[in-house]
Amino acid sequence: MVKPAREPRRRLPTVQETSAGGLVVDLRAGVPRAAVICRLNRAGRLEWCLPKGHLEGAETPQEAAVREIEEETGIRGRVIDSLGHIDYWFSAEGRRIHKVVHLYLLLATGGSLTVEGDPDHEAVDVAWVPLPELTTRLAFPNERRMAEAAASRLTASA
Repeated sequence: MVKPAREPRRRLPTVQETSAGGLVVDLRAGVPRAAVICRLNRAGRLEWCLPKGHLEGAETPQEAAVREIEEETGIRGRVIDSLGHIDYWFSAEGRRIHKVVHLYLLLATGGSLTVEGDPDHEAVDVAWVPLPELTTRLAFPNERRMAEAAASRLTASA
């Protein structure tokens, strides 16, 4: 039996994307808590994740993180530390995307929880979550590791 010839694999164009976001933490409630968002993933399932988004114009990653967190959670914050970055690949709309997300630890300075300011309407819910609960609430292992790093840094500086 002769096997049919395989069609050559079509290479998808590669796109580089950069985003920023992170953990905005409220330390006034006794137990530190972070504002996280809930969104629908591509499969239509709800997942809790860190607020983040693309850099706009000449924004630095820190500026984008502050803006994105406020847009998606309603909470204003100031950057107090870098948590590092997450680097991953995915395919969408006929493209292979290499994404780097710069994540920061921010101290909450004002605002109130709301998804009303999210111009992309990605966030369907937002909540304050105690830092120790983030490892079970966040959907992605890499974001859970960043939350653990944030908790360690806050403990070390206390």
